[in-house]
Amino acid sequence: MDKNQAIGFALLALLLIVYFQFFAPEPTPPAAEPAVTQQDNPANNESNPQSLNEPSDTLAQLPDSVRDTANRERYGEFSTALSGEAQTFTVENGQVKVRFSTQGGRPVHVEMKTYEAYGGGAVELLTPETSQISLVAATSRGEVDLYKLFYSTSGQDQQIAEGDTATVEFVANLEGGRRIRQTYRLPSEGYEIYYDLAIENASGLIQNSELTFIWEDELRVVEKDGKESRTRGAVKYYAVNSGLDDFTLLQGVNETETELIEEPIAWLAMKQRFFTSGIVAETSFPKALVSLAAPPEESDIVQTIGLQVPVPLNNGNFSFKYFFGPNDQRVMEAVALDFENNIDWGWAIVKPISKYVISPMFHFLERFIGNYGLIIVILVLIIKTVLFPLSYKSYISMAKMKVLKPELDELKEKHGDDMSAMQKEQMQLYQKVGVNPVSGCIPMLLQMPILLSMFYFFPNSIELRQEPFLWTDDLSTYDAIVSWNANIPILSEFYGNHISLFVLLMTASTILYTWSNNQASTVTGPMKSIQYFMPLMFMFILNSFPAALSFYYFVSNLVTFGQQAIIRRFVDDETIRQKLEENKKRNRNKKKSKFQLRLEEAMKATEETKRNKTNNRGAAPRKR
Repeated sequence: MDKNQAIGFALLALLLIVYFQFFAPEPTPPAAEPAVTQQDNPANNESNPQSLNEPSDTLAQLPDSVRDTANRERYGEFSTALSGEAQTFTVENGQVKVRFSTQGGRPVHVEMKTYEAYGGGAVELLTPETSQISLVAATSRGEVDLYKLFYSTSGQDQQIAEGDTATVEFVANLEGGRRIRQTYRLPSEGYEIYYDLAIENASGLIQNSELTFIWEDELRVVEKDGKESRTRGAVKYYAVNSGLDDFTLLQGVNETETELIEEPIAWLAMKQRFFTSGIVAETSFPKALVSLAAPPEESDIVQTIGLQVPVPLNNGNFSFKYFFGPNDQRVMEAVALDFENNIDWGWAIVKPISKYVISPMFHFLERFIGNYGLIIVILVLIIKTVLFPLSYKSYISMAKMKVLKPELDELKEKHGDDMSAMQKEQMQLYQKVGVNPVSGCIPMLLQMPILLSMFYFFPNSIELRQEPFLWTDDLSTYDAIVSWNANIPILSEFYGNHISLFVLLMTASTILYTWSNNQASTVTGPMKSIQYFMPLMFMFILNSFPAALSFYYFVSNLVTFGQQAIIRRFVDDETIRQKLEENKKRNRNKKKSKFQLRLEEAMKATEETKRNKTNNRGAAPRKR
């Protein structure tokens, strides 16, 4: 590794340090107030503060006839649907199990059938304990939550047959011949629940012909690493005019953030690390109010998220669909435009690689190989084979610099501290032998986007979730061979409370690789020592990253060793020296390139400037 390569790696390390120190979001404790409150609801007004969410203990103590009259005065046409017995039933397909309730006529519990939470039990994306959903109507008598009414239904427990679609209907009969009809459709495969609402004879019943959909959810930790889950939690949405955007916590402790999105929205999603819950409009939602509240670090809550969306009625009707499912590219691409970008693919420079190259390649291998550790090994072999021409070019450039080292040392001894003269003759030497001093660095830079794309692909790949390999039982999180509960200042913050074996192997192989390269490198002095510091720095950075990532880099180092061993068998120093001598003869009468002429002119100008400064400092002060 020459000086330019070392500088390139140092800049990469600095970039990663800055990112993890200043831009990676940290989990923080919750604020005192809830994420979305009824006060935030645009349907509220001070003159009509009553709603079905308020306590009704006083009414319950009254005689039936008096209570009925009070309900009629308070809730008007909706009073006939205020009482009833809540009954539940479950509808399930191949992927999800959905429990519906006749109180509210809506899903109250959704669990994944093919995914387990860390520690056991199904992954639950909607529960009565953690989720509150309201559909608020503003009427002349006050607010009414349609999801507090009681509905009749013919729904029952059922397993949807393959190829069929289950239809569940809820009906609430109101006074004056009005009726609320809610219909849900759940296909036999998939994670989408289609929803239609129809209010018959709705004219004059609901003010502004608009409802307000409110969803507040405490996302629970279902992974081993709760801290990692919190850093990747967010609200994402797709604005019809401006495209994909997200809303995350930016500040520190006790943080609560609220954002009003004042443009049409195609969908909103509450994103966890591996799972997402969301709503997708049939056309678009006119706007939305989004809020986030951070939990305590030791809590089992990822984040508290609130969505508040006005829903315009079209002749008393509106439709959208729910999504409760995994962050799987193949699943999400069929849900809505850009919905698969709930997966964090990385910065703009690496996103095309991780999304359109690494992910499809990984899924292709997954079709034939069931062991994900073996898939990673094959992925490394494919990538290293494709990049071999660049690696070969980089190695040859480094070998050329090693062969030229005696001549470069002579130039340094000849010119001493005269750097300008030294650089001038050095450039002439490079031209004679046909060596580009940056040709070894360029191949490394071209490989950098692939290197960085792995930092996003492996931590966000649900395919690796709870997949065992060798000593680790889950490739999607760290492989702790030693762990402790004590909180050690500084060490716990920057390293963690565990030791990951794959990270140690990766670090050892990187140090060995660096030592091997230094035997053929012209780099001397402090720059040579810095190269050993970088593997140690990454040992701290990657200790809490998924085992799949550190295993990938460990295997990549081993393959690189093998490639260099093969190159050395065919290319030795004597072969390189002969090639350089041939270039000297061929380039003896070759004209200088425009680039070299400009470079020499710049060096002359710099030398002249230094000479003038030296002369000015040595000149005697002028007498007045």
